[in-house]
Amino acid sequence: MNRRGLLATGLALATPGLGWAKERGMIINALGGIENPNLALARPPGDKTVPRDMDIDARALSDLRTAGIAAVNVTLDYVAGPEDPYETSLKSIAAWDAVLAAHPRALVPVRSAADIQAAHDQGRTGVIYGFQNAVQIGEHLERIAEFADKGLRVIQLTYNPANLLGDGAMAPENRGLTPLGHQVVEGLNAARVMVDLSHSGERTCLDAIAASRAPISINHTGCRALCDLPRNKTDAELRGVAQGGGFVGLYFMPFLARDGHPTAGDVVAHIEHALNVCGEDHVGLGTDGDITGIDDLKAYQAHLEREVADRAAAGIGATGERADTYPFVADLRGVGQFEKLAGLLSARGHSQARIDKILGGNFLRFARDVWGG
Repeated sequence: MNRRGLLATGLALATPGLGWAKERGMIINALGGIENPNLALARPPGDKTVPRDMDIDARALSDLRTAGIAAVNVTLDYVAGPEDPYETSLKSIAAWDAVLAAHPRALVPVRSAADIQAAHDQGRTGVIYGFQNAVQIGEHLERIAEFADKGLRVIQLTYNPANLLGDGAMAPENRGLTPLGHQVVEGLNAARVMVDLSHSGERTCLDAIAASRAPISINHTGCRALCDLPRNKTDAELRGVAQGGGFVGLYFMPFLARDGHPTAGDVVAHIEHALNVCGEDHVGLGTDGDITGIDDLKAYQAHLEREVADRAAAGIGATGERADTYPFVADLRGVGQFEKLAGLLSARGHSQARIDKILGGNFLRFARDVWGG
């Protein structure tokens, strides 16, 4: 059961002109989606014939091009649920391979930082395979190399609950990285796979920072100093990632504001706090959202109520997510979200060079350090 979802439609876009990519700076979403969320809303409630992360149609692909997305880290199954994590993940990889094969003029698999640069230059979008839990590995350390060979470039150690590697953000004990967790971090370093500490508990995160021989990331988070919720990271975690040469991506999620209804101004505030703690070379974006906007928010509300209830029943929800909160920032969504954010940052006095780093340059630098290319 994945928070997002998928579908290969067989549609392909015309080859975009190179001018599209060269007119703007690089935009990289360190955690997001590329689907059209309106397709799921059009189906009957409970219809799971199409996993949501694969609701990819001509509109979704066109919106990626219009928004200028050079690359996005997408979440592959498995996150949680009764399915076998390993087998489910292998099926998900195969499904995503089929999506990319169906849309070669719009999408390109990312195996190295050079692939992101090429996608940007060609007006395509690079798709980065990632896991938001490491239960697929279990105690089988050889699976790290197997997943890397199949294209996995980001593996998050935990989701919200605890697993064999460490505690997630919602595990009350806040225990640190386990002995197996140390072995997995070592294996991910050896395979040149990003170690992502999003969703982790504070001690697990700090332990992984100390254990890793390579820079690590927190691909989608907020700043706990501004909003004291478990899904946000403390200054100690943010600083530790930056001091090790890593990357911190800020999300567009309800956890940015205590009332669960953040605005674009809250996103800017969290970015600026992260800049102050980490420095401008280590901060970027991991929105945890789509590019295509939702057309009917009223219809979406009923869908969201079911999703939040399902997450709570499965034990994977987080403090701060409720049926009345959106998993996006209402005034910072759709194809213009990154352009609007850039404008807000510019109005606050941030230079174009710094904004370009935040939008994508810092993630590209980090990717070169970890993956090469």
